[in-house]
Amino acid sequence: MGRYDFRPLRVHQAASQLFASERIKHVPSWHEIVGTIPPAQTLVRTQPLQHQERPRRSNVRKPSKLFQPQRVVYEEDTLRKEFFGDHPWELARPRVVLESDGRDAERKDWSLLSQPDRPVDGESVIQRQMFLLNGSPEKGQKPDPKMTPARAYDQARKEFYEVRLQQDIERRVAKEEAMATGAYFGKSTLQIGMELEDKIFEEWKAWASAEVIQQEQRRAAMYTGVDNETAALPEGDQEVEAALGEVDATIPSQGQEARGGAAFVP
Repeated sequence: MGRYDFRPLRVHQAASQLFASERIKHVPSWHEIVGTIPPAQTLVRTQPLQHQERPRRSNVRKPSKLFQPQRVVYEEDTLRKEFFGDHPWELARPRVVLESDGRDAERKDWSLLSQPDRPVDGESVIQRQMFLLNGSPEKGQKPDPKMTPARAYDQARKEFYEVRLQQDIERRVAKEEAMATGAYFGKSTLQIGMELEDKIFEEWKAWASAEVIQQEQRRAAMYTGVDNETAALPEGDQEVEAALGEVDATIPSQGQEARGGAAFVP
């Protein structure tokens, strides 16, 4: 039928032709109404197409990821994976777990790594690297066309190391000033770790020395026939002495004479 369906307009014409050819005796009751107001769509509902199950081939694999949602990937995820893979101990630093809207790039000026209202951490390196790669379109700052992800990563890391070094120097100076005024600090984490390591080493040394002594005793017992002290016969046992007394009479004092063999010819 194409794009348009003209069958509703032919209903009145078909009924008039049937009445004129005397195939029907009476005009339908809707004949005059349909002639005055033609229908705009078909009067009979068409049968919808039925879904037919096609035989599935045995060698065709059913798609397992057909209805799974698409994976949402951000550019920052790759940068975070690279940075925290190289600096895993940055995740062990204490931090404030506070949800944000993720729009720090719009509110802060990441032309500098250090921000006045937030501490420097791994996320600062990520945002600094994103600024070097993409610039800041909101502020009209364009990126360097020669900047590559490797160069941006090296530059952001260098600035991050400088900040960490400055923080270590500030802590060291503050500790020395406090000790000069009479403050006392306990053992550092490095000293505690070394003591634990020395303790484990001494325990292993004692165990290794005992193992060496036992191996030497086993090696010496292979030639003497006695494995340990418990293998010797107990003294003062009456049953053992009675059994030895019975066997004593059958054992010759000077050994047995040689019998048989070839005659010796000088």
